[in-house]
Amino acid sequence: MTGTDGGGLLVAGTTSDAGKSVVTAGICRWLARKGVSVAPFKAQNMSLNSFVTPEGAEIGRAQAMQAQAARVEPSALMNPVLLKPGGDRSSQVVVLGKPAGELSARGYFAAGPGAGEAPAANRREALLPVVLDCYARLRARYDAVICEGAGSPAEINLRRHDIVNMGLARAAGLPAVVVGDIDRGGVFASFFGTTALLSRADQALVAGYVVNKFRGDASLLAPGLDMLRGLTGRPVLGVLPYAHGLGIDEEDGLRLSLRGTVRESAAGPPHGEEVLRVAVVAVPLMSNFTDVDALAAEPGVVVRFADRPEELADADLVVLPGTRGTVRALAWLRERGLAGAVARRAAEGRPVLGICGGYQLLGERIEDEVESRAGTVDGLGLLPLRVRFAVEKTLARPAGEALGEPVAGYEIHHGVAEVAGAAEPFMTDGRGRALDGCHAGSVWGTHWHGSLESDAFRRAFLRRVARDAGRRFVPAPDTAFGQLREEQLDRLGDLIEEHADTGALLRLIEEGAPPDLPFVPPGAP
Repeated sequence: MTGTDGGGLLVAGTTSDAGKSVVTAGICRWLARKGVSVAPFKAQNMSLNSFVTPEGAEIGRAQAMQAQAARVEPSALMNPVLLKPGGDRSSQVVVLGKPAGELSARGYFAAGPGAGEAPAANRREALLPVVLDCYARLRARYDAVICEGAGSPAEINLRRHDIVNMGLARAAGLPAVVVGDIDRGGVFASFFGTTALLSRADQALVAGYVVNKFRGDASLLAPGLDMLRGLTGRPVLGVLPYAHGLGIDEEDGLRLSLRGTVRESAAGPPHGEEVLRVAVVAVPLMSNFTDVDALAAEPGVVVRFADRPEELADADLVVLPGTRGTVRALAWLRERGLAGAVARRAAEGRPVLGICGGYQLLGERIEDEVESRAGTVDGLGLLPLRVRFAVEKTLARPAGEALGEPVAGYEIHHGVAEVAGAAEPFMTDGRGRALDGCHAGSVWGTHWHGSLESDAFRRAFLRRVARDAGRRFVPAPDTAFGQLREEQLDRLGDLIEEHADTGALLRLIEEGAPPDLPFVPPGAP
């Protein structure tokens, strides 16, 4: 593949959560296994699940996962615009990996910023040159760039300012394939309707469709596929079967249920005599809930989300995860009686773990004039910790030691924590000097996302939890989370290689969309 005339592809979707991230990652892994140098790209992402690249930039976790699928290091170029919701109507705008301010949805999409908001330079249409520059730099570096859209390209109310779907495709000359989730029903109507709502110029770049999450005999789809091609002039380029238990990093919490397990399929049976039950408190604006995926991958560890006090009663470990709204989460915990339930656990010596915002919640005092602008509020008082929110965000990739084992992670937070009392450090430099976090009794806290992916540390922590919880649980000695993740990414590559028209995909990437694709007018039969 020369990458001179083509080299790009847009993976769009009929809806959010149609499978764009999965298909993009699968194409990246398939190409990487063929020896093609490939990179993922998402011009604009809205997610509270983010990651820190080696250069200290914040990007969506889905793009970091796709970079791993492509077997390349993640970069800010792969996700130049990240929106981190702070509520229903406003988001922090992250540009090239660094916070650029807060904007309301109205300010970002069209009408301009209101009082106290980020400048117009951070509005959607002003960011198109940044997006195109990042794409061009990736194209100069890699043979292929596989771009992921956002939501649906047929969000016609937003088309004028679009920089991630057909707006990107038009500006960069990208052919597009549209993914539809057949498990939801109505996939043929979704394909046709998506295409029919696009303008003639946008339709000219839509080259085909991919059916995702099909269960059963694919031959039964044939009449519908033939009819769809007759109506639109575009082929279905793949029918991907439903794949259970992929467990990959996703943009937000669409895959989780508050009372459902984290993973679609259970991990193996316990290595010891008993299971270990983990309850993750589903705080508002929960961020980086992927931190607990490594726990869920452990044989014998059952991880569930909880939003009521009684759901914590039989848990051996309660996790307070990260949140984009620490003070809001604190009030929510108190309103629901969860704060009291967590405090009772701590008084009884039963394990509690706070990560990032969850760590901050466990402290004595929070001073926030940045995120919530609530001033000084009392925390849960379970760790001798004082937190002050700084304007500058901490973005780092630290490493050290905890519980006698090596540990690494990444930091994304405005809160600066000061341990102001008797507590043991959690993360150290290996010589006993504190790096981050602390613990007192059975209560633990750290800012380090991803620390539980360090296998030896995770096992040591689970042994401590089992001891404090009085469980005869023993971590499996050979669970390697990194290897499990690689196996999942290979499964995505297999889905593309075995169930997609790879020859057609290669032609699209190399040559672009065919020049004679017909126009499908709205309301056509």
